[in-house]
Amino acid sequence: MSLSADPAGIAQAADLLRQGLLVAIPTETVYGLGGDARNGEAVASIYAAKGRPSFNPLIAHVASVEAAKRFVNWSDQAEALADAFWPGPLTLVLPLRPGHGISSLVTAGLETLAVRVPAHPTARALLTEFDGPVAAPSANPSGQISPTTAEHVLSGLNGRIAAVLDDGPCGVGLESTIVGLSGEPALLRPGGVALEQVETVLNTQLHVHQVGDALNAPGQLESHYAPDAPVRLNASTARGDEVLLGFGPVDCDLNLSATGDLAEAAANLFAALHTLNATGRPIAVTPIPDHGLGAAINDRLRRAAAPRHT
Repeated sequence: MSLSADPAGIAQAADLLRQGLLVAIPTETVYGLGGDARNGEAVASIYAAKGRPSFNPLIAHVASVEAAKRFVNWSDQAEALADAFWPGPLTLVLPLRPGHGISSLVTAGLETLAVRVPAHPTARALLTEFDGPVAAPSANPSGQISPTTAEHVLSGLNGRIAAVLDDGPCGVGLESTIVGLSGEPALLRPGGVALEQVETVLNTQLHVHQVGDALNAPGQLESHYAPDAPVRLNASTARGDEVLLGFGPVDCDLNLSATGDLAEAAANLFAALHTLNATGRPIAVTPIPDHGLGAAINDRLRRAAAPRHT
């Protein structure tokens, strides 16, 4: 079922969440598969709908900083980052408060919670109407390309969820940056806020999570965000029957940003992968600068190109 992003549709979506059902919701990053983060059965159904490993934690989305403080132990560093980037594409991982009420399935048994205040007006309106935390990983089958439109959601999850709240394409197009604050500040996943921006606000260099480190946040699996066909990175031209995904002034089948704008490229990344995946041909990708949002784009592309484990 597709719901319009108007007051009636938002109210209906909130009611579905109260019933323990799943609703795909638009955020500025990607569409999220939302369920009540306090309801263990609802959260279990998120994992089941996605085919997601239960050792991979989820992000709890809340309407405000005040709402976040109900569930986690706040800190000066959290306050500084929230002041700078919330609402927006930044997730903070903080220690759980006693009596938090969050399902242990959301945290994958960890003593920390990944929490975010999204900037998308429809997401915030829904969170306010629902008045509770919503666990919402990307609304796609686990490991596949993240959805930036309602059509992407339905192509992967139709029949497994109660509804999708349709508010058009997502503006940022990359999942949130995740920063761990339960110890020394760490970049757990690059995303819609550049590492350099976070380090400037905290006035410190962040440890960067490496492939092979223990999973302590969403989006850290080695193979993730993957099309059906193989992906080859740092290509200058297409080989054989490959289709070429370009960046900047290059001759290609589809361009993330002909002008070399990293923000535009980030917003277009998953939609472009969906389009090229539909051709059934292998995908080659030209080089992307590895700074600012380019670091997050390259992170997603490396995971898309990683060996698949079946």
